[in-house]
Amino acid sequence: MVNKRRILVVDDHLIVREGLKLIFETEENYEVVGEAENGEKALVLIEELKPDVVLMDLNMPKKSGLEVIRILKEKNNLIPIIILTTFNDDKLIREGLFLGAKGYLLKDSTREELIRTVESGIRGEILLQPEISRSILGIKAEPEEGSNKINDSITERERFVLQAVARGCTSKEIAFDMGISERTVKAHLTNIYSKLNVESRSKAVAVAIESGIIHVEK
Repeated sequence: MVNKRRILVVDDHLIVREGLKLIFETEENYEVVGEAENGEKALVLIEELKPDVVLMDLNMPKKSGLEVIRILKEKNNLIPIIILTTFNDDKLIREGLFLGAKGYLLKDSTREELIRTVESGIRGEILLQPEISRSILGIKAEPEEGSNKINDSITERERFVLQAVARGCTSKEIAFDMGISERTVKAHLTNIYSKLNVESRSKAVAVAIESGIIHVEK
């Protein structure tokens, strides 16, 4: 018997929720265990259903998606959140990542992009669509106080790992590209977390962007 991935869909538009359910109904490894049309109901269902991953809209009544993610962070609830929205807004993307979101998908994403992002989120990895990565990584943010010191502490190999993570690469893919083991990639990530004072890939990417550690031209 297949142990299905349990998904909660949160969006204030019925047609979006129905569309997502239809997609996952045709995938044998997934099931939509609940749906919510606003942030308040989402918080209740997350506690009740304990899904494996949440697909979360940003612009909703009774608490936005970012408010929900912030509340979950304050409760130390580490459930993977995938932001699914029509907004390709650099500031919102960075804020969502900093709060701990595991991915950021636009609503015109393909089925393959959706499934891959959900799987990455469940594994605890961050995955961004290429156009979103180019958008946020192309920003030359004003360095904050102390950011130069942080920037200087990151080695070239760690910078390569960070850029690969921001592009949505898995540890296995990074290891292959660098010609090293997955264990070594994870060691690099551990060092990066320590230097940036973060505890997840998503926060590492967000801090690296804000500090100017990684840049990809548009």
